[in-house]
Amino acid sequence: MQAHEPTNPIPMFNKPETKEKFKEVETIIGPSIKVKGNFNGQGNIVVEGILEGSLKTNGDVFIGDKAKISANVEAREVHVSGEVNGNIKVKKHLDMISTAKIAGDIECASLAIEQGATFNGKCSMAAEISKESVKEIKAVKN
Repeated sequence: MQAHEPTNPIPMFNKPETKEKFKEVETIIGPSIKVKGNFNGQGNIVVEGILEGSLKTNGDVFIGDKAKISANVEAREVHVSGEVNGNIKVKKHLDMISTAKIAGDIECASLAIEQGATFNGKCSMAAEISKESVKEIKAVKN
């Protein structure tokens, strides 16, 4: 008999890069769970169910393909494959998988959108331009 690694019930976790990022999940809101209110945490959070209110963490957030979120989301990194109706504020990277549906404004440092994902709202990238860069840009234009 060969030993094998158990399969993870959350399909997105089967991707190697996602397994690494979400190795230390603090909270899982399962597919049969509905949370109403303000949800605050410090670690990584997985949402597979329904969340209404707000979601804030200093860690990363994974929103599964069956998840339905009606809330503003704030986190270090966010990976969306389900539905989000609300604004998303991300310190680092926002990843939209092909099944993602976002209706709300996005603030992030970097963004990846797979073909098939939908996004309705405004997006602002939090990249600062130094005064020296502005001078260089003006010099090139002249």
